Amino acid sequence: MRQHLPNALTLARLVLAGVFFLVLNQYRYVPVGNPHGWILWIAMGIFIVASLTDIADGYLARRWHVESTFGRIMDPFVDKVLVLGTLIYLAGNRFLDPVAVANDSFFTMISGIYPWMVALMLARELLVTGIRGELEGQGVQFGAQWSGKLKTLFQSIGIPFIIGIVAVDPHSEGWQAWQYVRDFFAYTMTILTVISGVPYVISAMRVMRTPKIQSTD
Repeated sequence: MRQHLPNALTLARLVLAGVFFLVLNQYRYVPVGNPHGWILWIAMGIFIVASLTDIADGYLARRWHVESTFGRIMDPFVDKVLVLGTLIYLAGNRFLDPVAVANDSFFTMISGIYPWMVALMLARELLVTGIRGELEGQGVQFGAQWSGKLKTLFQSIGIPFIIGIVAVDPHSEGWQAWQYVRDFFAYTMTILTVISGVPYVISAMRVMRTPKIQSTD
């Protein structure tokens, strides 16, 4: 039971991600009253539960010493599906503010997440995944950096906050202040994600510069 529970939690998170996307797909921002906001509260709850399974599967795998190749591959894969998939949705047409578009405003996304942010974060993930795959294929241990863990933690906190803020009626009293909180999470998450890739690149450069000992056999 112990051996399989962490992997079961990982697969459960993948299923939750699918349910989360189905729920999020029902939302469409309407400027007056935000009548579909209740959908986002449900989606936020599912995202939080999915994030908690991420914490639980890693903790249990280490505590019970049941780390597996399946977990090392699937755990980060499912994390990226959940996070990047959510960001793609938040930068999509369902979160477009038609009033801001009509007024030719620079800030047109009610979520505060824009396609360029998603592109930067996706590029970072692809780069780090490529570096890790290449070096580990050569037998070099290339574990997660503290910056990567901090990035993941901030995403797990920031995304539910953004979803919750969007769920509130933008015309309600005090929403303007929440808009600043939303933008703080959106821009900080983007910057932190990009910066967190730098230590991986530096580590990879050091490994590649290290002379390899040639076998004489």
